[in-house]
Amino acid sequence: MATETTSSCTGSNLLQPISEIINLPLDQVNFVVCQLFALLTAFWFRLYLHPSKTSPFIRHVVATLLGFYLALFCFGWYALHFLVQSGLTYSIMMFAGLEHMHKLCFIVALGYLSFCQITRVYVFDYGMYSADFTGPMMVITQKITSLAFEIHDGLARKEEQLTPSQRCLAVRRMPSLLEYLSYNCNFMGILAGPTCSYNDYMAFIEGTAYQPRHLETNGKENGKYKHTEPSPKNDIISKLCTCAISLAIFLSVSKLCPVERSIDDKFIASTPFILQVLYLYLSMLATRPKYYFIWTLSDAINNAAGFGFNGYNKDGSPRWDLISNLRILDIEFATSFKMFLDNWNIQTALWLKRVCYERCPINPTAATFLLSAMWHGVYPGYYLTFLTGISMTMAARALRHNIRPYFLGSTTHRSIYDVITWAGTQIAICYTVVPFVLLAVGPSLKFYRSWYYCIHIACLVLVIALPVKPRHIRIKEEQQQQNSLQGGLTEDHNSHSITDNNCNQKHKAT
Repeated sequence: MATETTSSCTGSNLLQPISEIINLPLDQVNFVVCQLFALLTAFWFRLYLHPSKTSPFIRHVVATLLGFYLALFCFGWYALHFLVQSGLTYSIMMFAGLEHMHKLCFIVALGYLSFCQITRVYVFDYGMYSADFTGPMMVITQKITSLAFEIHDGLARKEEQLTPSQRCLAVRRMPSLLEYLSYNCNFMGILAGPTCSYNDYMAFIEGTAYQPRHLETNGKENGKYKHTEPSPKNDIISKLCTCAISLAIFLSVSKLCPVERSIDDKFIASTPFILQVLYLYLSMLATRPKYYFIWTLSDAINNAAGFGFNGYNKDGSPRWDLISNLRILDIEFATSFKMFLDNWNIQTALWLKRVCYERCPINPTAATFLLSAMWHGVYPGYYLTFLTGISMTMAARALRHNIRPYFLGSTTHRSIYDVITWAGTQIAICYTVVPFVLLAVGPSLKFYRSWYYCIHIACLVLVIALPVKPRHIRIKEEQQQQNSLQGGLTEDHNSHSITDNNCNQKHKAT
């Protein structure tokens, strides 16, 4: 009943009959219908408002107005929070001064998001799993903070102070209000993102997104693709097929294996521990297709509008993964905690790296996990998950640095290592994210007690027994190793990879 009431207040009731037929909350039905409408609109946007046919101003206006329409349809007047958050931070950008603007925008954007999350959770509907207006605000917060740091890098810092990634992403002029709103609230990403760099978005709007990616690694133009605008058709079809499969699996399997059964007293008492482990893996496996569906559909919408081109593969086929948010096979077959995180919610991992991990002077790993917990919301389960994630990351790093070298001697040993680490990674991920699903402290601690906190204890033992060199020493050694390798190879310039033009996919979170 609580979900129905919230849906009535925050979205259109036109789709209520469909919601009742398929037994899904109305706001979730609204969300899917709006995303399908955005997909059709994206094709129209690419064909009829192509940069060669209309001006960037018109493209900005249409993308923004359509975005607000979808937001109003899904969330009603709660969508005004998107404007308030964007308006407050744009005012800070314009009047606060470049020296501290990025810090103030970060505090205000994240603070306003947290305020909305607190009121939604503790005032309106605690524990609601369905779509809510703070979901889009999470992506808008990423965009606001990313842009604030990019403007600061481009206008307030010296060139030699920037890393190659920061230099590429730096914004060299203050955006207009229309450009700012279009970037934050365009129809392709207003409901589910993903986030993207401001420079990439402007290149898409202005029609220059393909030009820089027509270069070989030596900087020379590749005439074969110079005058050809790549088509996203094949990638869109592939992603829509992935969406259909993911949705079918989620609707048919997720209710058969609820995570909540893992804390049922009868289940714990009557089920052997090894079967509890297997059930936990299957229940978590059944929850992931929901995210696969949402993020892949969002990616397809952007591609349909012409956004997401990321150069060419070696065979000459275009890549449309510039703002992709996941790599499903790499997730399901991940052999390390880091590999899983690098391929799950990729754009959020990049955001965390760029605004926190690379800039935090003290314990960047812990700070990054804490920021991720604050960004996700105020449910206690989020904080339990990310605090556990800190210990998992440290233990996995220690294990990899100390144990992995012993398994690199032969193909057989490497295969054995991969199988063991795959199983360990999957169990560790499932164990870590249980509070993220259960949300509350009591059920989460009950689950950990049923496992005797065994993985927490194992992580603590590994961190103590297998120390890892401090990060700054490891980075220094890696740089020295790279310099020594490059010493005699300066003539073979093409053998080294250059910074990717979009400065995106090659900069993953550590």
